[in-house]
Amino acid sequence: MTTPIRRMSRSLPGWAKAVSAVALVLALLFAGLALSAITGLKDLFGTETHDRSGPALLESIQDISRYDAASGNFQVVVDLEKDAKYLPDAIRGSRTLYVGAGTVDAYVDLGKVGKDDVQVDEDRTSATIELPHAALGEPALDPDRSYAVSKQRGLLDRLGDLFSDNPNSEQAVQKLAARHIGEAAKESELTKRAESNTTDMLKGLLRSLGFKEVEVRYGTA
Repeated sequence: MTTPIRRMSRSLPGWAKAVSAVALVLALLFAGLALSAITGLKDLFGTETHDRSGPALLESIQDISRYDAASGNFQVVVDLEKDAKYLPDAIRGSRTLYVGAGTVDAYVDLGKVGKDDVQVDEDRTSATIELPHAALGEPALDPDRSYAVSKQRGLLDRLGDLFSDNPNSEQAVQKLAARHIGEAAKESELTKRAESNTTDMLKGLLRSLGFKEVEVRYGTA
């Protein structure tokens, strides 16, 4: 007579169930990250881009009295690294290598020139003009020549990008690139070139009007 074999079911303890659940979640997360790294996955479903932006609205108009006399082209390599205390870079941290290219204009504000800053002799053959020193404009990054070379992010940063409204934002490195470009412009001879070009422009203009002697001074207006 055969006796049926009864299978003894053993229930797992609570801590083992918790460990199994965590392991399953981590496996799913790593699988999702691996799939996102596959080349051409975004084009697998034939995604399309539609521009539904509204028309640009004119908010204000400002009169400009400055003379842009020179423009400098700059390029900087930004290496921005962010670390977290007590956590390895593979878990929390980021490092971005970014090439920023942009321009800085140097100008002379002719709107600050008053009546007393322009002196003309009685024969209208000699003129003396006093102008303020040339100043630098705000750095302007060129999006066509600026790009990220590499991006390294920890696991928590990658997960944060999945729930962020602006993933992989480059705003921090762009601001840093603009700041470095502005500092480089201050150390250059861009303002001197602007003053020299402004002097040549004014002398050529006044001489075409019949003035034989033209003197341009800076720093007194």
